[in-house]
Amino acid sequence: MRILVIGGAGYIGSHVVRAFLDRGYGVTVFDNLQTGLRENLFSDARFVHGDISHPEQLREVMAGGYDGCVHLAGLKAAGQSMLNPAEYAKTNIAGTINILNQAAEVRLSPIIFSSSAAVYGSPRYLPMDEGHPREPENFYGFTKLEIERLLGWYDQLKGMRFAAIRYFNAAGYDVEGRIKGLELNPENLLPIVMEVAAGLRPKLSIYGTDYPTRDGSCIRDYVHVTDLAEAHVAAFEYIQQHNKSLTVNLGSQTGVSVLEMVQRARVITGRAIEAEVTARRAGDPSELVASSGHAREILGWEPKYSDVDTLVSSTWKMYEKFVNP
Repeated sequence: MRILVIGGAGYIGSHVVRAFLDRGYGVTVFDNLQTGLRENLFSDARFVHGDISHPEQLREVMAGGYDGCVHLAGLKAAGQSMLNPAEYAKTNIAGTINILNQAAEVRLSPIIFSSSAAVYGSPRYLPMDEGHPREPENFYGFTKLEIERLLGWYDQLKGMRFAAIRYFNAAGYDVEGRIKGLELNPENLLPIVMEVAAGLRPKLSIYGTDYPTRDGSCIRDYVHVTDLAEAHVAAFEYIQQHNKSLTVNLGSQTGVSVLEMVQRARVITGRAIEAEVTARRAGDPSELVASSGHAREILGWEPKYSDVDTLVSSTWKMYEKFVNP
């Protein structure tokens, strides 16, 4: 089978491409390399340089004929989305409309969409399942929710099946070291910890240790990017077998605190990792943990690499080359 992966040169996209290739699929990567990297392209996958803002480029690549499409293209910095909503609307929403319209023209289905737990907003209860109220608190989360709604309408009106995969904090790198490029401008905790460990930044800020958690720091649900990638393959195969769309959360269902992550990183890297406690950030919930029961039930998905030590060690392998001898 042949899969088109839009955004396949990025951090998550490259792992998704690798997962499909490992299962014997023919893969074409469509990417504008704005945040994707050439070193994340594999020789056994075809690459097309293009942008989702250009329908004619999508039309040309989709004319090649595919059994499905994975959509990972878009802007993803929640803070920036509040400052530049027009750019996020153009890229994420209008870009997706281009993808859907061109896919409908050639009857390309299903669409496996990389969504986000940002569609939920602050937790009403934990763990958060797929039935949790969807009340995004930043424009990025709003764009993801609007895309999910568009997918639902195209399913209803065009018969275009889809999977919306909502994940929490993606982390880690391919444990076999086959991904070569570092994520550009990371904003999540673990790569920032690694930058401090490698000497690329002087210290880490811990935003509050007075939360009602076991050690006072925020707790988050981290899922290894390889586990995420495997879920994209599983979702595609589920739709192939059942001809039904689906929406699933992905997470480890095990929360890790900021202090716990930093301490394990110190042990595994052997580096001091200087950190300072600062004031809380506005809008940071004390705890975010996913329920992945639905994904486990219908996809048979189990996170294999999402333990803290694998998350830290696989990330450190990417950063330790920057340490001065």
